[in-house]
Amino acid sequence: MSVAAERSQLPFPRPNILDLAPLYEVLRRQGPVTPVTTPAGDPAWLVTRFEEVRELLSDKRLGRSHPEPERASRITTAAVQDGPSGNYDTEEADHTRMRRLLTPAFSAKRMRMLTDHMQQLVDGYIDQLFIEHDTNPDGVVDLHAGLAFPLPVAVICQLLGAPEKDRAYFHTLSERMSNTVIGEDAHRAREEFSRYMIGLVETKRPQLDEDVISDLVRAQSADEAFDYDEMVRLCVGLLFAGHETTVNRIGLGTLFLLTHLDQWEALTADPDGRVDATVEEIMRLGAPGDLGLLRYAHTDVDVAGVTIQRGDAVILSVNSANRDALVYTDAETFNPDRPERAHLGFGHGAHFCIGASLARTELRVVFAALARRLPGLRLAKQLDELEVRTTITGGVTALPVTW
Repeated sequence: MSVAAERSQLPFPRPNILDLAPLYEVLRRQGPVTPVTTPAGDPAWLVTRFEEVRELLSDKRLGRSHPEPERASRITTAAVQDGPSGNYDTEEADHTRMRRLLTPAFSAKRMRMLTDHMQQLVDGYIDQLFIEHDTNPDGVVDLHAGLAFPLPVAVICQLLGAPEKDRAYFHTLSERMSNTVIGEDAHRAREEFSRYMIGLVETKRPQLDEDVISDLVRAQSADEAFDYDEMVRLCVGLLFAGHETTVNRIGLGTLFLLTHLDQWEALTADPDGRVDATVEEIMRLGAPGDLGLLRYAHTDVDVAGVTIQRGDAVILSVNSANRDALVYTDAETFNPDRPERAHLGFGHGAHFCIGASLARTELRVVFAALARRLPGLRLAKQLDELEVRTTITGGVTALPVTW
C-alpha cells in the first residue's frame, strides 16, 4: 500500500522544535493530498505540497464554515481552530466586512508609525535583560519571558485598546483556549475570554477612543448585519492571534539564528542590511504548531488527482509547503540569502494575514536590536532540553540565553 492510500494519524512526531517530521517530505512526493485522522479522531485531507496549498488557500470553494456544522470533522479538543467557524450563508460577506474594517488599522503605513514605539519597548526590555544577566549568578536570562512575550502583547494592546495590565489574565486564557490536552477546559477558557471581551467592550462604549476595538464597536452599532456576538469573537481573535503568533516567531527565529551561528554573526555584522531577509526566512522556515490551516469544502473539489467532497475537512500544511524542494533550493536549510523569497508564512489570497505588516515590523525591530546590542547572544540549553508548549500554535515555554 502506498503512503498516499494510508490514513496517517496527526500530529506526526517531530525530531525537535525546528524540524518537521520526515514523513512530510515523503507525502509531498507520493501523496500531496492524503487522507489523515485528526488528533480529535475525525477524518480529514492533509495537503502538503506548495503548489496545492497555495492554490487551495485562494480557492473560494473552501471556507472556514461548514454546510452542516454538526457533522463537521473536528481537528483537536482545543478551542482554537478546532472545527468550523462563521456562518455558512454569509461567510464571504462577513469576511469582506472584516477586512474593510481592519485594513486601515493594520496598514503598512500605520505599522511604520508604530516603529519608534516598538523600538523604545524593545530597548527597555533588553535593558532589563542586562540587569537580570548581571544579577543572576549563572548569567542566564529567559528571552521568552523578558522579550518575546511582553513585546507583542504590549503592541497589540495599544493597537486594539486593551489594557496591558490584564496581560497575565488573557495570556492564561490564551494558553488554556489553545491547549490541545485539557479537553473541555479549553472551551471554558474561550467562554471566559468572551465574557472578558464583552466587559471591555461595554466599559469602552460610553467613551470610545481611537483604537481597533472602539472602531469595531462603532461599526457594529451602525450595521445591523454586523452581529454583536460576531464582533466579540473578532475582538477575541485579534487579541489572541495578535500576540500569540509573533511570540512564537521571535522564539523560533532566535533558535534558528543561535543554532546557525554563521547566520547570527552575519546579522550582527550588518543588522540593518540583513534583517529583512532574515525575517522572511524565519517566516518561511519557522513552523509553529503541528497541524495547519483548517478549511471545509463547500462543494466537491478536484486537486492533485483527488476528489475532496463537499463538507470534507482540509488541513493546509503551510509548514510543509514552505519546505517544498520543488520550490526552494536546499529547502530545509535556514538561509536568509536564498534567492527564493516568496513563502506562505502569512497565508495567501483573500485570507492573507491582515497582521502581516505588524508581525514583520515587530520581528525586524526585535532581531535588529538583538544583533546590535547582544552580538554575543548564545543558547543556554540544547534544543532537546527546551519544553514545548502543548498548544495548537506550539512554541517554547522558556528560552534561556546568555552572552
